[in-house]
Amino acid sequence: MPSLRLANLIDGRLQAPHLDRWLEVFEPATGEVFAHCPDSTAEDVADAVAAAQRASSAWAATPTEQRARLLHRLADLIEARLDAFAALESRDSGKLLSLARSLDIPRAVSNLRYFAAAVVPWSSESHAMELGAINYTLRQPLGVVGCISPWNLPLYLFTWKIAPALAAGNTVVAKPSEITPCTAALLGELSIEAGFPPGVLNIVQGRGPIVGQAIVEHAGVKAVSFTGSTKTGAQIATAAAPHFKKLSLELGGKNPAIVFADADLSDANLDTIVRSGFANQGEICLCGSRLLVQRTIYDNFRARYLERVRALRVGDPLDASSDLGALVSQPHFDKVMGCIAQARDEGGHILCGGQSITLPGRHAGGWYVAPTVIEGLGPNTATNQQEIFGPVVSLIPFEDEAEALAIANGTGYGLAASLWTTDLARAHRFGAQLDFGIVWINCWLLRDLRTPFGGTKQSGLGREGGVEALRFFTEPKNICIRY
Repeated sequence: MPSLRLANLIDGRLQAPHLDRWLEVFEPATGEVFAHCPDSTAEDVADAVAAAQRASSAWAATPTEQRARLLHRLADLIEARLDAFAALESRDSGKLLSLARSLDIPRAVSNLRYFAAAVVPWSSESHAMELGAINYTLRQPLGVVGCISPWNLPLYLFTWKIAPALAAGNTVVAKPSEITPCTAALLGELSIEAGFPPGVLNIVQGRGPIVGQAIVEHAGVKAVSFTGSTKTGAQIATAAAPHFKKLSLELGGKNPAIVFADADLSDANLDTIVRSGFANQGEICLCGSRLLVQRTIYDNFRARYLERVRALRVGDPLDASSDLGALVSQPHFDKVMGCIAQARDEGGHILCGGQSITLPGRHAGGWYVAPTVIEGLGPNTATNQQEIFGPVVSLIPFEDEAEALAIANGTGYGLAASLWTTDLARAHRFGAQLDFGIVWINCWLLRDLRTPFGGTKQSGLGREGGVEALRFFTEPKNICIRY
């Protein structure tokens, strides 16, 4: 089967990169090349920004309802090809086909539909003054904005950024991850079919240090929304600071799941706790990689938890019986295996997993890791402080609320936490003290698109979701009229 050859979307046309250089795209399930994406340069980014600038005024002046109709039309086109998108997403990232079909692609459609609907009734504030004047606030689009998305939820997070940016009247220069570029490229093709004017949405494929850096540094780009590693986020903040660009940075996490002795540990809830650590091979920034369990129930909980983890099946992402698929790339596979080795060196006890898995046949070269549970490591070890982003969970016992809070908050990250308790007072009290942008109580990954999304400390800057995203992609202007 010939490999796919992707293209950039610039000024409403699918284009090869200026230097005609290409990057290999690997299928994680097999370790083999199955596509090539543009290895674009700053020159390609400059072309995209110029096209976006030409389209900016007309798009900003386009009636909100018309912008919303185009977003709905794009959502319709993706939905009509849901199976094709899901298959491509699974092949591109190593995730389960069932997960791509049930979550990733439907959520991408929901992102487009939500912001198309949300922007139409979105209203500004007004304030009457006793002196005989009235103030009102205009929320005006910024112009050209940059959207840089990661590899773990490729289309899901790509649309999470471009949908509010376009709905608010901005033109966009977007970069998907070069590791998982395929569904963004297909979305670009459908945006032409949907009728978006040339230059409104531009997609430039390529490497982060080249294409991403060029987007961040280009003087014509007024804001950047980025999801990815904390290290890259810091580099973006440094590069953007001299230009006073608006930034939204959704970065790493070292998230705790905290189980108190009074928690309802029904089979369904225990399954959710397992899923919170291993969904999508642990390659979700919201996964709970530190599992804190009150000591009075620790032994019983550990036995039931390990029984479920050991039953998880690592296999072909296309096989409906698989629970975990492949890690996204060879470098990431090497990183995760290195983290497991480090946990051993720190004195951690591997309760299950801890090894790579080789599947038969065409999948023999794929990047598979067994779901791994570790205990016996203190909260300040590297394993419990550094983001692994793989199927690795560390079990940590605690005595009481005070110790649980100290352990949970005791990292440089603050993205998400989950809390399991039937004590309503504790739920409110403890949840308020957790230094995380998102706190789930007796659930995990229950997302409402209207709520603010983002983290504290090294987990990011700013918030996305709901009106927070529309506010980020607009500039408030106060108008004061005396009458």
